[in-house]
Amino acid sequence: MADPILSVRGLSSGYGDFQALFDVSFDLAEASVLGVVGANGAGKSTLFKSIMGLLPRGGDMVAFRGKPIGHVRSDRMARLGIVMVPEGRRLFRSLTVEENLNIAADHGRKGDWSPRRVYDLFPILGEKRRQQATQLSGGQQQMVAIGRALVANPDVVLFDEISLGLAPIVVNDVYAALPKIIETGISAVVVEQDVDRVMKLADSLVCLVEGHVALSGAASEFTKAQLTAAYFGEEPA
Repeated sequence: MADPILSVRGLSSGYGDFQALFDVSFDLAEASVLGVVGANGAGKSTLFKSIMGLLPRGGDMVAFRGKPIGHVRSDRMARLGIVMVPEGRRLFRSLTVEENLNIAADHGRKGDWSPRRVYDLFPILGEKRRQQATQLSGGQQQMVAIGRALVANPDVVLFDEISLGLAPIVVNDVYAALPKIIETGISAVVVEQDVDRVMKLADSLVCLVEGHVALSGAASEFTKAQLTAAYFGEEPA
């Protein structure tokens, strides 16, 4: 079996005196999708912030391509090859679609992903590339946020609740793009509350309950009933 591209080992983290994660461990295989599920407050966003260096993490708790990255600052992660699509999108709202993408490209790595390729993935963004982010719908803004991550030419993308607040038809459009992204060789960790959706997309799964790993393994190993039970901290019937 090939070595994982991203490994988390015994990750414990939190906010000041409040501990939100407890001994979390998992591996992300190259060119695969790891789904992370859990209820509100389970520690999903804390996990991403810890991986990205936005919260303290021990030097050897997170490894990328076999090398510990606990010393890497958050502003250096894109150059390393790991980027995040944050909850709430957090675009530069006064800038156009194209300007948002160009800024990300300038701070990422060289590679095949460019604004033009993002427009191929999301044609509506090509039509609206001169418009400010504030003039876009929520779904279109989410597409820009995904495109912004891609033009940094990462090896790993962390997707944090990308369906949150979007209409179901828009969510379908956004999720339809993810397999196309993975086909290019990018690996992904997807935080999602929708159990059905994540089971269809992910190769492997982690379920968090109050900061602890309640379930972990290949997606094919679990039934929806098992994952749902773990999600709510219950034993499956």
